[in-house]
Amino acid sequence: MTHNILTNGFETPFNTAPFSKIKNDHFLPAFETAIADAKSEIDNIVDNEAAPTFENTIEALDFSGAQLDRITSIFFNLNSAETNETIQNIAQEVSPLLSEFSNDITLNEDLFKRVKAVYDSKKDLGLSIEQETLLDKKYKGFSRNGANLSEDKKKQLREIDKKLSKLKLKFGENVLAETNKFELLLTDEKDLSGLPDGAIEAAKQLAESKDKTGWLFTLDYPSYIPFVTYADNRELRKKMTLAAGSKSFKGDDLDNQDNVLEIVKLRHERANLLGYKTHAHFVLEERMAETPETVLKFSNDLLEKAKPAAEREFKNLENFAKDLDNIDRLEKWDGAYYSEKLKQKLFSLDDEKLKPYFKLEHVIDGAFIIANKLFDLNFEEIDTIDKYHEDVLTYKVTDNNGNLVSIFYADFFPRAGKRNGAWMTSYKPQYIKNGENSRPHISIVCNFTKPTKSKPSLLTFNEVTTLFHEFGHALHGMLANTTYPSLSGTSVFWDFVELPSQVMENWCYEKEALELFATHYETGEVIPMDLVEKIKESATFHEGMQTLRQLSFGLLDMGWHAGESPETINDVKAFETEMFKNTTLYPETKETCMSTAFSHIFQGGYSSGYYSYKWAEVLDADAFEYFKEEGIFNKTVADKFKDNVLSKGGTENPMTLYKRFRGQEPKPEALLRRAGLLK
Repeated sequence: MTHNILTNGFETPFNTAPFSKIKNDHFLPAFETAIADAKSEIDNIVDNEAAPTFENTIEALDFSGAQLDRITSIFFNLNSAETNETIQNIAQEVSPLLSEFSNDITLNEDLFKRVKAVYDSKKDLGLSIEQETLLDKKYKGFSRNGANLSEDKKKQLREIDKKLSKLKLKFGENVLAETNKFELLLTDEKDLSGLPDGAIEAAKQLAESKDKTGWLFTLDYPSYIPFVTYADNRELRKKMTLAAGSKSFKGDDLDNQDNVLEIVKLRHERANLLGYKTHAHFVLEERMAETPETVLKFSNDLLEKAKPAAEREFKNLENFAKDLDNIDRLEKWDGAYYSEKLKQKLFSLDDEKLKPYFKLEHVIDGAFIIANKLFDLNFEEIDTIDKYHEDVLTYKVTDNNGNLVSIFYADFFPRAGKRNGAWMTSYKPQYIKNGENSRPHISIVCNFTKPTKSKPSLLTFNEVTTLFHEFGHALHGMLANTTYPSLSGTSVFWDFVELPSQVMENWCYEKEALELFATHYETGEVIPMDLVEKIKESATFHEGMQTLRQLSFGLLDMGWHAGESPETINDVKAFETEMFKNTTLYPETKETCMSTAFSHIFQGGYSSGYYSYKWAEVLDADAFEYFKEEGIFNKTVADKFKDNVLSKGGTENPMTLYKRFRGQEPKPEALLRRAGLLK
């Protein structure tokens, strides 16, 4: 192959990824070339005869491998959002190469000597805060990843990293294959009882698209969630719930139990090798929380406050199901169904009544208007740049003076090659080099209900908050304004990264914000204020149970990663059940297991970090109280948030940045107040 678009520089508008010209067989050669180029950049730093300085060593290191980083982000983003068997096979081949290359850098003794020389003289260098942060980060990048190990231990580390990179991929592939494999085809109309028209129409359309007669339901969220929330047929709800809960837990070739045990064991071994007690101790050294003990104390303090409320709510739900349908024992497949019925009874609030006011296009516009009012951003849909799938929307983002801020991709609907859930990512980071501020390319990926023949995409309120959540991450990426790529945008401590995303969700509950975009898709009528009031009232509905659920996931994560002898665990389900014992409300189901599909911690980057959702909720509740005090569109507060949080990336300690914005440390009471958990 003579011309490889991935290695020949993109001659595209805004230097965007040339998706339509990239072929699968470009990837492997492109990775090999880019790795070789990046290695020679490293060699140039090492072979430099001049004494090590901040510029010729630390800065040069941060800007090295830019092309490799780009190819990596394009490839792995596609592997999440638009994958196929070929891409998955390439990923299995490429991941060990990348982990090997990463080790080649962190275990390069001569390179480390130069970095250490600069680090040891940092007091005399007159560095800016950002430069000092970068120097610390680079030094720790070596010391925390084996630079001080003996040769035989370095070899061991390389082996562990290679194995881990493949295991994590395999884990994710199994979960995706399990999600795609399950189908529930209904042919009897009475089985559809209780389901909303939109869900029925979507299921019929899906069946037709696969040449089947009837209504087809899958484990994709827009199909699964309405089914378990509204279907009157309890047996079918059970079937769906058990299918979702037993992903990669069936003892077959898509089973993840061995992968879980192996990943946990290798992570622990790796941490020990580097001188840490556990994987959690290793990870948390670079987090706001700092230690597993802090995380466990934080989680258990919240648990103590939330558990009595959760138990009361569960008892009420049990009584409600008993009175309504004579249900003797409330099971997991009853939770969403009776919660929805109880919510409708208490608040006369039905998600189906709300959906007509949340047409996807209107919600997107709403997010854009709010970003404009707060942060002076303008979004213009453009069709001059390449996209990786026809569903993807592309935007040029500018400030009020017409300067380019970012390119923005948005990908909203489920399909076979896309993993479940919602996330934000980037195709190109922001940085400043040779006086030029190179702007980022940011993407959000969700799985919302697709338009049908008769209806546009209408979002549930939960989907509305999901869109705002991911858009908050996107703003963090778009508004980045730092010199160095590794400190830019969302490159912050993991328990700080959820602050911009979670704080944005708050606008979804405010009358002033909803009036901007929540209009009926047929009549244009603005959402009635009594519905807005009900949304606000119901915001704390079952908050105790929700909090317990989030905490249970965080405690399971810590169970897997903060224990001192994971090699003694041989039964995934038994271990998980033990970890859940203080947070369990529903009866145990032997067929299901959370860990085997817990992609956040076994495939994504949240190992020893799942607690950070709750941690960031404390930050976001406290931050939004400030907005509420001054007005939710107050420019002074918005500017402070933009200048001290959104644009600063990881250039300073997050608590320093937060206090500069807020004037004080965050108070947990703000979260408890919002959640209705303070007496």
